[in-house]
Amino acid sequence: MAESSPEPTRAPVPGAASLAVREAVERPRRAAKVIAVFPSSVYLQLKSGNEPRVVALVGSESVARPANAIVVPSNGRWGPFAGVREGDDGWVGDGHAEAGTLRVRVKRWWDPSPVLGPVSTSRLRQGAMQLESGLDVSSCGLAGHPGPRLLAERCAAGDLAHAVLAAEKIVGLGPGLTPSGDDVIAGLLLSLRLLGGSLDGGSRAIWLADWLGAAVTADAQTRTTSLSASLLHCAARGQAAGEAAAVLRGLAGQESLVPAVRRLMSTGRNSGPDVAWGLLAGCKATLSLCEAAASRRVTA
Repeated sequence: MAESSPEPTRAPVPGAASLAVREAVERPRRAAKVIAVFPSSVYLQLKSGNEPRVVALVGSESVARPANAIVVPSNGRWGPFAGVREGDDGWVGDGHAEAGTLRVRVKRWWDPSPVLGPVSTSRLRQGAMQLESGLDVSSCGLAGHPGPRLLAERCAAGDLAHAVLAAEKIVGLGPGLTPSGDDVIAGLLLSLRLLGGSLDGGSRAIWLADWLGAAVTADAQTRTTSLSASLLHCAARGQAAGEAAAVLRGLAGQESLVPAVRRLMSTGRNSGPDVAWGLLAGCKATLSLCEAAASRRVTA
């Protein structure tokens, strides 16, 4: 049953919403709370419903566009979030999202799952080398921690049981609204699912993404921040932030990879580098699993 709400009095601004939040936006209105406010974004947490339960309202000039975002017009003279405060009440539903003094009406949709098409192993191997050369590991929030590397090794070996154990040790690990461990896992899941679906023989990578994603999202709400839990659910479904999607398209040869890596690396204090590290780990694991599958076909 829809929760009651006051009649809106503010004229809405138009918004473009991710398909990741379509269910939340199109359902009857439900109460939400503003959990974080930044100059270029606001985060609303729904009090009920399915994941993603955190919806981001993001200015069109923002560098970052998360997978759970509704993009609203912004320019240097008008800050759409100036009247919104942390703790404000909000609503999401009936085609709208409201946060404090801001009311948004969704006019169109965008797909956070990039379509990569067929990718050759040689193209992906070359892309992985470019991504690795542009990645400053020292910028990662878990630099020097053994957890991410162990997770990458277990995934490359196709060892689901130990990959799950390694992932569970870094869920929620690190500071911020999206802890570093979660960003690494999100990048890894995206690469496994999306690149695995584009490579001949990539079914093992998709299988690994299915089970690993199910494991890390099963109790994410109790182990990490509400925003990070929502983004892990998005990543498990192959729904990527705009910057991560651009890197994946670069890996697939659909656009220039180097500038895409630079844009991702500049996102957040550690989040961009952490996601990039996860994307690289997932890319290498996907290649390893495909090569192992090809070897088995030759010897069969």
